[in-house]
Order: sequence, then structure tokens, then C-alpha cells
Amino acid sequence: MDYFLKQYGLHQGALEIQYIEEFFLDFPRKKTAAEVINRLADRDHHIVMAEAPLPDDPGTVVPVSFKVGHELRAHESDPKLADLVAQLEDCVEFEGRRVLYQWIGGTRSDWRGQGHFRALTEQQEAWAIEQGFDEIVVKTKNRFYDMRGTLDHLRFEVVKYERNADDNAESKVYLSKKLLPDVIHAHRSARTVVQVPV
Repeated sequence: MDYFLKQYGLHQGALEIQYIEEFFLDFPRKKTAAEVINRLADRDHHIVMAEAPLPDDPGTVVPVSFKVGHELRAHESDPKLADLVAQLEDCVEFEGRRVLYQWIGGTRSDWRGQGHFRALTEQQEAWAIEQGFDEIVVKTKNRFYDMRGTLDHLRFEVVKYERNADDNAESKVYLSKKLLPDVIHAHRSARTVVQVPV
């Protein structure tokens, strides 16, 4: 299967993310375009979305999955990012290296299990290597079993587990993948990628 992906510039990408989160994903806390722009405006970032035709109307193509990653620096001024760096400093080396944080992403429930997230991840990895990144990190919660399983299949390794004393399902799981030269050779998805300007 050839996956159709679009890489977006910041402003159009932020609008697309707001749309897909609002109408298709079941996240309790949805990002607005303004939040996305505010987070990404002054750092290297990657916004990529998968689209596919509707099964009952192949002439209509819809967004089905997306990923947003951005550079995570050793010294962050944003309190949430500074806390993330502090949580990772004992297991991820930041000094002299480029680290990409997989910030947000998801796949519409009716499109899961079809390889779209893998295609997005492989595209993100190719982009990150091209941009000189050394590692990708992601944070999830223990209760997101499907996401944890997907990340395991994509060869992300658990680097830290932050237990929630009240509810283990709410515990945070930090994962990492080093962008070694052989990463690209392990990619399996065929992708057509279109760059959408700002």
C-alpha cells in the first residue's frame, strides 16, 4: 500500500491539526491552532498528516492520522518543556545533540491498524535524520495500551517510567529511539509525500 502524506508549513499545519483533533480524535484536551503555532514558532518542527479515500466514496480523501514533532533543547524557557527535559535528563543526553520530541499525534479510530501511523513515523524519522537529529523521544501514559504497543513495534525503547501512586494507569511512560544509520533501512512503508507551503 502506498501511503499519501502531506508535510505542512506552520500556519496551515496548525489549522489542519485543530481540525482533525476537533472532529476526529477522542482526546479530552484538544489543541487550538494558536497553541500549535505558539509551541512551534521558534523551533525546528515537523507536521505531517496521512490522508486516505473513504471506503464508501473513494473520490473523497480525508485526513486519517497526523504527527507533530519539534526540537527539544537542553535549556527550555517554557515550563512544560523545561519539566520534560528535567524528567529526561538522567536517560537522554541533550548537550551537543539534537533531540526531537514527538509532541502530539493520533489516528482516527476507524483507520487504526492500517499502517498510517507507521508511515508517518517513518517519514518523521527520515525528516529528522535529514535535519541532523540524533534521537526521538515520546511521552505517553500507561493506560494507552495501543499507543505503547505501536511504539514497541516501531522500536521505541522505554527509558523511564514515572509511577502515579494513585492510579498506575495514569503513570507516565517515556520512550526513545536513537536515529542510527540503519533506521532508514528498516522502514517498510511506501510513501508519497507532498509538501504544503505555509
